[in-house]
Amino acid sequence: MEHILTEKKDGVAYITLNRPDKLNSFTIPMGKEMRSALEDARDDETVRAIHITGAGRAFCAGQDLEEATAEGGPGIGTIVDETYNPIITLITEIEKPVICLVNGVAAGAGANIALACDITYARPEVSFIQSFSNIGLIPDSGGTFTVPRLVGKQRAAALMFSGAKLSAKEAVEMGMIFGLSEEGETEASILMAQTLSKRPTKAIGLTKRLLKLSASQSLTEQLNSEKKLQIEAADSRDHKEGVKAFLEKRKPTYTGK
Repeated sequence: MEHILTEKKDGVAYITLNRPDKLNSFTIPMGKEMRSALEDARDDETVRAIHITGAGRAFCAGQDLEEATAEGGPGIGTIVDETYNPIITLITEIEKPVICLVNGVAAGAGANIALACDITYARPEVSFIQSFSNIGLIPDSGGTFTVPRLVGKQRAAALMFSGAKLSAKEAVEMGMIFGLSEEGETEASILMAQTLSKRPTKAIGLTKRLLKLSASQSLTEQLNSEKKLQIEAADSRDHKEGVKAFLEKRKPTYTGK
């Protein structure tokens, strides 16, 4: 692939956005490559965690405006349909942990792709920008769903209305992202992906499904869903291995099944 780099190692699929000269802004062809990389990681049983980052000095500046405004171009509806909605859907529905390292600025759709991931880290010097209103647009890529659930309606409204920059430190403090990752050290995001790749993937996937359901279900519905999926988790090889290891006082060896 031209605009997305992929590597698989020790149970982790590493996906890198790779248009550094354009701050990793998306075009439809790049979006198709991203979808392909995510689908491959989803379908590969040897992959038990996914790590996403960007090449160069940005994570992702959002949409390539040259494509979006080109005469006879695809149009914003097609761009959203073919690029951002499928990417966000894949990230949130793949029943494997998706870890993100925001290595540089994350603006517009780029910010919302990062925030759709299960656990997001950022370098201390980077910023998040809900930049849509700066060019008279509304947030897409799930931003109006994800951001208020992470930081509350008031903060989400202020960030989206103003298009103001939010530092990585501020993003951690308000619960928008999980933590900071210092450059030059072993990346905290990679350590997390490596750790989770050795955890019980089946149970993590079911937990991810429940977290998603909790956004729309009542407590009674959620309790019923927990019961149903707990029965499924209890039937997994990893559960049996976890119990056996506990009784034998040893570290479990999970296979993700």
